[in-house]
Amino acid sequence: MTADQETPVEHGEAVPGGAAESRPVDLDGLLDERNQRLAHAGIARAEDLLLSRYRLSSREEAFDLLRRTSQRFNVKLHTLADVAVHAPAPARNAHSWMPRRPRGAAPALPALRGEGQPAGQGAVLTAALHRALHITGAEMGNVQLVENGMLRLEKHTGLNKRFTDYFTFVEDSTTACARAAEEKRQVTVKDVAACDTFDEGSRQAILQTGSRACHSVPLVSPKGAVVGMISSHHEGTLGGLTDAQLKALHELGGQVARWLIWHRGTVAGALDHLHALATSRR
Repeated sequence: MTADQETPVEHGEAVPGGAAESRPVDLDGLLDERNQRLAHAGIARAEDLLLSRYRLSSREEAFDLLRRTSQRFNVKLHTLADVAVHAPAPARNAHSWMPRRPRGAAPALPALRGEGQPAGQGAVLTAALHRALHITGAEMGNVQLVENGMLRLEKHTGLNKRFTDYFTFVEDSTTACARAAEEKRQVTVKDVAACDTFDEGSRQAILQTGSRACHSVPLVSPKGAVVGMISSHHEGTLGGLTDAQLKALHELGGQVARWLIWHRGTVAGALDHLHALATSRR
């Protein structure tokens, strides 16, 4: 392992008591309510921004501008909202939101190997997930992106609805993926059932989908920002990954992170369109 190769954090201490908590009667309803609330929160921030900056007449008008721009540029509404909130404000009386900058070519993704050079965020995330599962030998896994200070589920394979509903958003540090994001390093959980990383709700959501162990790989930018996460889920317990596997996953995470940052920069055209629509309403 090279000097800059991150070392996985192994978690597998016994959980006191070990008894599963009883599941709420309407867990599905509670999860749906939580997911809708968190999904709307990000869009609401963008609506508040447009209302304040452009003095629009209503929140409905702000949402309509976001929706129309999202559809025209084929950008997910929640992605557009997140980029808008975090982008620098346009100069006063500016004709565009962001100064025109050379877009440049998409960063190469040699770590994908047999997955080729996919186009579009969805295709890149799918290919990255397939590659990570190939490296780890798992058949289940998911990709999350950082949005509004949370991890939001974007892609998954082999995981059931109970799992995906529970982990649509990850706010707290009671999961392996959250620990990996906080520590900016790969995290291996050898046995989910006997690991103190998880709270009981997260543990049961993982175990019921058929996962007994997991490995999380943070997508870290060259400046050290975590922009997402790829996790593999394994049917049996893990003895740990090899140095070669860890290095391959490290390279994959860095390359995908650079591509995602580049992709967010391509949304500048959508922001300019949104700016034009909003200023025309004044």
